[in-house]
Amino acid sequence: MYKVIGKTITFDVMTLDEAMRTAKAMNEFVTIKSVDFEMVGMFGVDSIKNGLCPDGVKYDWNKASRIGRVKKERT
Repeated sequence: MYKVIGKTITFDVMTLDEAMRTAKAMNEFVTIKSVDFEMVGMFGVDSIKNGLCPDGVKYDWNKASRIGRVKKERT
């Protein structure tokens, strides 16, 4: 059992797949809770085109720069 908790409404669903779909459809910052874990965020960014998310926000994250940044800060 999973709970999808939004600003004003909560849904109870049976599978993580249903929870993710519900969170995406809610189109707001949500919390997904189960007995074993909890995750939060805006769900639904499933494509990046021309460096932009579907809502027009610039997407410039990349794993290589994240790994390098931590190592550079330690030295």
